[in-house]
Amino acid sequence: MPGRPPLLRLSFDSVARAGGDHSIEAPPKICMMHGAVTNGWQDATAQRMTGLPGRQTVRQTTHLPSRPLRDTRLDIVRGWLQLTIFVSHAAVPGISGWLIHGAWGLSDSAEQFVFLSGFVLGSLFARQWTKHGWTDAARDMLGRAARLYRTQLIVFALMGSAVIVADHSGLLPGGIERLGWGYLADDPARAVLAALTMLYQPTWMDILPVFIWCMALLPFFAALEGALGSMALLAPLAVYTASWAGGLWPPSLGPGTHIGFNPFAWQLLFLLGAWLGRRALLFGQALPPSRWLTALAVAILLAGLALRLGWYGVLPSSALVPEAPVIVGKAGLALPRVLHALALAWLVSRLVPRDAAWMHRTLFRWLASAGRHSLPVFCLGLFLSLGVQAAMSHCVGCWWLGPPILVFVSAGLLIFAVQLDQHRTVRQVGVAT
Repeated sequence: MPGRPPLLRLSFDSVARAGGDHSIEAPPKICMMHGAVTNGWQDATAQRMTGLPGRQTVRQTTHLPSRPLRDTRLDIVRGWLQLTIFVSHAAVPGISGWLIHGAWGLSDSAEQFVFLSGFVLGSLFARQWTKHGWTDAARDMLGRAARLYRTQLIVFALMGSAVIVADHSGLLPGGIERLGWGYLADDPARAVLAALTMLYQPTWMDILPVFIWCMALLPFFAALEGALGSMALLAPLAVYTASWAGGLWPPSLGPGTHIGFNPFAWQLLFLLGAWLGRRALLFGQALPPSRWLTALAVAILLAGLALRLGWYGVLPSSALVPEAPVIVGKAGLALPRVLHALALAWLVSRLVPRDAAWMHRTLFRWLASAGRHSLPVFCLGLFLSLGVQAAMSHCVGCWWLGPPILVFVSAGLLIFAVQLDQHRTVRQVGVAT
């Protein structure tokens, strides 16, 4: 297995320039150094490690700090995405579908979460590898994947029990079959075994397996990246192509259910994020500023909006481009969805500063808390979504109840995240003293 990458040292001395470039970036910069190595061999090593010319992008430093600074912008975005995921899952008739950005383009919150998770974990793994070696970094990442797998099983068991009880008690009539829990209700022994493989995916049980598989894959992609640089991206690209051209798709083990997110396709977005996260750690920014990329990103978002409006009947574009799986397919992650998600991420990174005074106002501080605790907020949101669906099912036609319920429950999720933040702060102070 790969050992510690040669010549790699970290510096958190240089953070993004104040008021300057806002491209996708992370606080640290990585530089190359080696006691008696001359610059020719050093530059070649830098190029092999990063996929880019070493002399043009690195500078020397001598220490390895303990922890990178958090990106307030990233936390706020992740918190906002959590709220939109809850609103989407709540499925309030006539309301929820219009309050998510996926209603106005080709991608939605799922793409952004997978991409941003890859970005953060890719940067984290690169730093761990540098500090402790590949084996320890891989052990840490696989441990994270194992803990997330445990969370998946716990949520599966609790959600399955909640749906079955709600259906049988009349709180959510027809919920078992509608939400895909019939297999668990009819044959629990086989359903549990299928759930252990993560190939039985009732409603809402399909996204965490994508993260688990991608996190387990990350150490091996990072090793490939360390050997081949940017050429390592050809591997996830080939797997993605096979998922579309060759029908590479895992089987569903649950009758009446399907695989909501094909991991062979979605790994592309995660590993692309990991590649950019590593570059952000190496160079202080994932990609250099580019007006051309910004213009292209704007064009992609406008094209996505035009297509959506055409499918809604507002514009005539629906006759030219049908709403087909190859354009907007979510389970298989259609290529236009990938491009739309990347375009949106690029524009946010360019237009939103890393930190600003407005980010420290109450609402945005609460959103940042939700972003820092995205997993527990997501899990709680699933059960609250079930509750909202149950409540709305007993008041057919009460569309006017939808907005206040969504606002009230969203506020509850934010308060829950703030409490988690405060609890962690108290715990950290207790450890420090």
